[in-house]
Amino acid sequence: MPKRNVLLGKGENLVRDIDGVRGGAPKAHPYSFAEAKSRLAPMLSRVVTGIDQLPAAACPDDQVVATVTLNPEYIAKSYFPEKLFESVGLQPVGSRPRRIKPEKRSKGREPEETITTELFVMGPRTAFRTWRSALPSWHEDGTGAKDLTAIERMDAPSARDKIKGKLPKSGEVVFEVVLHNDGRTGQHSVVTEFRDYLKGLGIDRQLDRRFAAGGLCFVELDAPAALAEQIATFTPVRALRQMPGLRILRPSFRSSRVPMGTLQLPPQGPLDPKIRVAIFDGGLPKGHPIRRWAKAVEPPGIGNPLDDFQKHGVGVTSAFLFGHIDPAKPLPRPYAAVDHYRVLDTAPGQDPHELYEVLGRIDQVLVGNHYDFINLSVGPLPPVEDDDVHAWTAVLDERLSRGTTLATIAVGNRGEAPAKDGLNRIQVPADCVNALAVGACDSHEDPWQRCTYSSVGPGRSPGVVKPDFVEFGGCLQRPFIVLNEGAAIALEATEGTSFSAPSVLRLGAGLRAHFGANLSILAIRALLVHTTEACDYPCEEVGRGRVARSVDDIIFCDDDTVRVVYQGEIAPTRYIRAAIPVPPGAIPGKVTITATLCYPTGVDPHHPGNYTRAGLEPTFRPHDQKRKDPKQAHPDSKGFFGKSQSGLLEDDLRRDAWKWENCLHTRVTFMGKTLRNPVLDIHYNARQASQDHAPKEKLPYALVISVHAKNLGDLYNQIVRKYAGRLEALRPVIEIPVRT
Repeated sequence: MPKRNVLLGKGENLVRDIDGVRGGAPKAHPYSFAEAKSRLAPMLSRVVTGIDQLPAAACPDDQVVATVTLNPEYIAKSYFPEKLFESVGLQPVGSRPRRIKPEKRSKGREPEETITTELFVMGPRTAFRTWRSALPSWHEDGTGAKDLTAIERMDAPSARDKIKGKLPKSGEVVFEVVLHNDGRTGQHSVVTEFRDYLKGLGIDRQLDRRFAAGGLCFVELDAPAALAEQIATFTPVRALRQMPGLRILRPSFRSSRVPMGTLQLPPQGPLDPKIRVAIFDGGLPKGHPIRRWAKAVEPPGIGNPLDDFQKHGVGVTSAFLFGHIDPAKPLPRPYAAVDHYRVLDTAPGQDPHELYEVLGRIDQVLVGNHYDFINLSVGPLPPVEDDDVHAWTAVLDERLSRGTTLATIAVGNRGEAPAKDGLNRIQVPADCVNALAVGACDSHEDPWQRCTYSSVGPGRSPGVVKPDFVEFGGCLQRPFIVLNEGAAIALEATEGTSFSAPSVLRLGAGLRAHFGANLSILAIRALLVHTTEACDYPCEEVGRGRVARSVDDIIFCDDDTVRVVYQGEIAPTRYIRAAIPVPPGAIPGKVTITATLCYPTGVDPHHPGNYTRAGLEPTFRPHDQKRKDPKQAHPDSKGFFGKSQSGLLEDDLRRDAWKWENCLHTRVTFMGKTLRNPVLDIHYNARQASQDHAPKEKLPYALVISVHAKNLGDLYNQIVRKYAGRLEALRPVIEIPVRT
């Protein structure tokens, strides 16, 4: 049997702590202090006039909410006007991205439209009145006074501003109400205050169906449509909309039986029975053959199953266990067994309460159990929004923030919907930053392209590269083949991102089955992104490209390529230096370096533009003897991530938003002679609620680096020899049959 070059591990042995570099020129301000004070005075007066018109019942403890829009030059966390708000008795309770054209830019530059941050601030009406009265006498050296230059405008949001989308003109409606959770009251208190306010409108509800995430509380409310504006007048209300429905799970063409000859199910159990997998879907019929590897779980209180949903559930589970089935080949042995949780019991559109009911069932499982892998091919109907985070996304991201569970989420099948207003964009919760969003392509061979039904990106920023990648999902000409829902063994032809997502999860489970705990769940996620096939399709359509075809394609390297996995932790504010393995001496010709950096992050749903709390900022230094200034402590840096981080829009690049993306991937080619002991310096930044933050815990990360030198046919062997004792081939815990 020929020698095979196995993925190298222990890359963390090439990592060391270093002293960081801080610097920068003094801040240039668009407005002088006098200009800022003069501009703010009439805005503040209008805010006071607006909040004074609110009914007392809508202002619990006389608290009101106003918005403060920052000049785009002050959106970095270090410029957050914390001292200003403290000095006037206001508390920031959230933010959202907003596109504006500022009145001025610093250094005399021409103003242009760009993205900035709009802050929500809460405080008693007396605080706003006092601020208005005192402002004329403010001096620049007063506490917080210098922060005035950061303010571009200030407003008092109206009830109409908070209502999202179209509402029915009459009748009873199920609303989704998003409330600000401020530190003064907390979730339970603000819900109690909201309940008391609603009673004054003649709406007596318990408000028991709700989810708290970050600084928001998402509440389900049955109420008359005619009272929507009065409901939204309650000052802690951030948004109010009609409760969305669930996605319709049916494929766009009628599925059909597939001739299968003498196909039989594999006689063995899963390759690794210790791997824990959960699928949340439509259920499995009693007595179905797939139950040999899939345990059907019925949550308490769920209604009767629906045939169409069970059909979908069998297909999704089949895609995880066997992938796309080739009727001419034996079925592969599943890598892992699966717990299939039935979370659906009502036909789409018939129960306006279904969205929160389903999320509640999923959340209850995730809170009470640990799974290595989970799949979601169901979710809300609406596409992602840039200025709001949905309850599903907020709750799931929080549950996945430890990085110990790999989740695949189908991006949805609305890619052919009108692009106007983003109706064809990925559907919630595929915008989760701590999960993999999976789209669909039309072939498991070459050539391939995105299936037209597969929803497109971009995602929200952070999390802009969504889908993360695509996998074969089937189409009319080349359908995805799964087991049929009938009691007898039969095959079904279908299509959809519902099946491409669990097919990717199967690949991840294969890596865990092969290497066991030698590869963390975070490293598996990084490897799946890292080994996507490069393509020329737009990132918005296919993300990083098509996922690897097999476990073999991920774990084995050609002789002219080496792939190394680094698994470690980094302390807050620290810098680490990760050496990139290169052979001794000059490398002939061109060298391509591919790098993927993944890490989990806590999230702030009430700050969608600053959603992620953790940020790892890598700096590439290609040559250890190149320094523009002989006195500088570190070698020169060169663009690597950042502008080469595909998928980012110009606004994102301008505000360095890529530094807060928790999955970075790039592929860059250099001349070999320009590389000498290259390194990636990585700095851990942290923020919380858009402000500076100093967490106590270290942050786990997974870094994968590949080096390819087509003119060096023994690159792999040279690296193994040079780094002997530090890098080593990852050892399998079980052998996986070679792909044929």
